[in-house]
Amino acid sequence: MEQSLTSYKAFYETAREGNISKAAANLGVTQPAVSRAITKLEQNFGTKLFSRTQRGVSLTPEGDVLYEHLQQAFYDIERGEEELKRLRDYEYGHLKIGSSSTLCKFFLMSYLKDFFDAYPYVKLTIENASTFATINRIVNHKLDVGAVMLSKKNPDVIFEKVMDIEDIFVCTPLYMKRLKEVYGEDVDIFEKANIILLDREHMTRKYIDEYLRTEGINPKRLLEFPTMDLVIDMAKINMGVSSVIREFVSMELKEGTLIEIPLKRRIPKRQAGFAYLESNHNPSLLKFLNSIR
Repeated sequence: MEQSLTSYKAFYETAREGNISKAAANLGVTQPAVSRAITKLEQNFGTKLFSRTQRGVSLTPEGDVLYEHLQQAFYDIERGEEELKRLRDYEYGHLKIGSSSTLCKFFLMSYLKDFFDAYPYVKLTIENASTFATINRIVNHKLDVGAVMLSKKNPDVIFEKVMDIEDIFVCTPLYMKRLKEVYGEDVDIFEKANIILLDREHMTRKYIDEYLRTEGINPKRLLEFPTMDLVIDMAKINMGVSSVIREFVSMELKEGTLIEIPLKRRIPKRQAGFAYLESNHNPSLLKFLNSIR
C-alpha cells in the first residue's frame, strides 16, 4: 500500500461527512491534521480529490473512484473487528473434542446440548477416539478437550470429574430363566453363559479383564463387539450376559427389561469427566468448561 492508512482514513471520513471539521471530530484529531492528510494524498496521486462547496467539500470524479474502493475496504475492516469481538465474547470459535462413541452418546451429548443452546455459532469438531488416544491428542495439542473415563489420575492433563460410573453385568430375565432351566438355580454364570464384552482394544475391556483376573473369574464363552451400543443390544435380544455401565442402562434396569447379575465383589467405580490442558486458553474451551461446572 503506497499511502498510509491514516491518510486514507482521513479521506474516507471527510468523504462520508462532506465536511473536514466533522471528519476531524469523528477521528479525534484536529482539522489541520485532516487537511494535511488529504493534501498529501492529492500530491502523491497528482490529482484533486475534493472540491470545496459552501457547506464543506464534495468528491471530484477521481475522488469518487477512490472512495468507492475505500468504502468496501473499511467495511471489510469493520466486519473483521466485529468478528474478533464475537470471538472474544465466545459467540464464535472452534472447539475440538475427543470422545469414544459410547461416551459421545451416553455422556457427552447432554453437555453439548446445553453449551450449544448458549453458543450456537461455535464450530465443533468431534473425533472418535478411545480415552487413551484422546488424552494423547490433547497433550499433543491436537484436541482441546476430551470426554474420558478414568480409574486413576493422569498427570499429563487436568481432569474435571462429572460423575462416578459403575461397570456391571446384565441380561434379560428370559435369558436368566433359560440358564436356570438348563443348569439349575445355582448356575455358574461365567461358566455357562455367553459373556458379552467390548473388543480388547477398549479401555473399558482392559478394566473388566483386570477385574476378572483379580477375582479369579475365567469366562468360558466370550462374545466380543466393537461398541457399547452393540453390547447392550445383544443383552436385550437374549444373547447373553453383557458387561455394561450402570448409568447407561438405568432405564432398562428400572423397567426390568434388564436385570443385574450379583457379583461377590462389586467392580470398583470409575470416573467420567473432561480432560484438557491447563495451558490451553482457547475461549471456546474456557466457556465449555464453565458450562459443565
